[in-house]
Amino acid sequence: MACIGNLLERILTELSGVDLFVADLKAMEAYAYYLYYLAKLWTKPLPEVYDPEDVADYFTCRPHVVALRLLEVFSAFASAAIRIRTSGVKKFYMSSMDKSIGGDVAQYGFGLVLKETMLNLGPTFIKVGQSLSTRPDIIGSEISKALSELHDQIPPFPRTLAMEIIEDELGSPVETYFSHLSEEPVAAASFGQVYKGCTVEGINVAVKVQRPNLRHVVVRDIYILRLGLGLLQKIAKRKSDLRLYADELGKGLVGELDYTLEAANASEFMQAHAPFPFIRAPKVYQHLSRKRVLTMEWMAGESPRDLIDMSTTVSIGDGSDYSKRKQSDARRRLLDLVNKGVEASLIQLLETGLLHADPHPGNLRFLDFGLLCRMQKKHQFAMLASIVHIVNGDWSLLVQALTEMDVVRPGTNIRRVTMDLEDALGEVEFKDGIPDVKFSKVLGKIWSVALKYHFRMPPYYTLVLRSLASLEGLAVAADPKFKTFEAAYPFVVRKLLTDNTAATRRILHLVVLNRRKEFQWQKLALFLRTGATR
Repeated sequence: MACIGNLLERILTELSGVDLFVADLKAMEAYAYYLYYLAKLWTKPLPEVYDPEDVADYFTCRPHVVALRLLEVFSAFASAAIRIRTSGVKKFYMSSMDKSIGGDVAQYGFGLVLKETMLNLGPTFIKVGQSLSTRPDIIGSEISKALSELHDQIPPFPRTLAMEIIEDELGSPVETYFSHLSEEPVAAASFGQVYKGCTVEGINVAVKVQRPNLRHVVVRDIYILRLGLGLLQKIAKRKSDLRLYADELGKGLVGELDYTLEAANASEFMQAHAPFPFIRAPKVYQHLSRKRVLTMEWMAGESPRDLIDMSTTVSIGDGSDYSKRKQSDARRRLLDLVNKGVEASLIQLLETGLLHADPHPGNLRFLDFGLLCRMQKKHQFAMLASIVHIVNGDWSLLVQALTEMDVVRPGTNIRRVTMDLEDALGEVEFKDGIPDVKFSKVLGKIWSVALKYHFRMPPYYTLVLRSLASLEGLAVAADPKFKTFEAAYPFVVRKLLTDNTAATRRILHLVVLNRRKEFQWQKLALFLRTGATR
């Protein structure tokens, strides 16, 4: 101790008063820079574009916000788990279930609890639930059925808030632009709600208004999801970075929050599909659209769900011929809508390569353009080939097409994949040369093989499968015998017969010639017969 004291005394005697003053100034400067840095972090706004580092900087300074949300999420799911475990769950929901619901009642009850939990947790969780509802191959048909109600049961936010947002975005009172806006929203979604209105020029419009404070809510939840996936990666000792899934979701959801991007998407979609008269997209009124307000042409049309209700329900006390004709007409209109939907999906897939990226029944009329997916030409032709190979029951060529679509990972044992696909799909029966099986069943079989071999699922691939499965679900409600392949194959044949390119000629050769270059007359006859129906 004495030595240390002597050393300090020597240093202090060697330093002059000026040196000590300068050292104090430098220390104060360092503290000032540190305080300035903290102040910049605290005043830094939430990023407009999703960036993981910027988001992390923002919420690191606000640990209380994250902690409170974590507590809320944990409490919601803990409460749901308790309700599911209790024996009274089934009885509690039995009264709310429609008698027509078949299948596993317990699974449906679980789905209802999950649906209510996601509704209570807000927009981000509602979006996740809506995505899950289109994947019965993963979560089961009964849970999917329960979660599908998230598309219709989202509560609206007050009209006064909506009017304030419109005025803030457009910069003037609502009356300056609109002579009328409906008192109640005509539709409420997870990220916004729509009012029917009329401009001062007398044009009927749909005005979409974003929910208040939505950006903060969505980005906060994505940040929490990213933390959770990072923790899971460490616990499971995974080499791949699981947080990338949260980043991908974050980019997509934050992109949906900018209605100027949606307006551009709608215009691009309308222009790309102008040659196809039965595909329509509403006109966007740019001068009445901003980041949180989107004004589009009002388009009247039939709701798929209304047609389902009309086609499956007979009015009480009215068993007349008129009632039966009304029911039959609803079935006919629903099937016509679905057939057009199948062809519209194939046109997006095989002609334009511009896919509507949220293909649930509520968006069947292409009124929401928050997300679009763009396909490469090579993927378009590979998808075309895969449909042909499924119809022909040629599973080895199907695996080849999946490889060209970048679905099968490099280094995968192709022979084993082919054998497993043959085992899974070998039981498929053919009627008049077309697979006599539901598309959703084929999809489930392919998914089981995909999960086993860790296939990649490019966005366009998932979207197409979701869209066709969703359309088939609507059609089966009106006609249990509806087959997606039967509805889709004529368009595929027309595409192959009219598109004279090297890629389509190669697919045609695979259809009509076997490996020994011999004509397959039966397949050729089916091909020409199907083409003649167009």
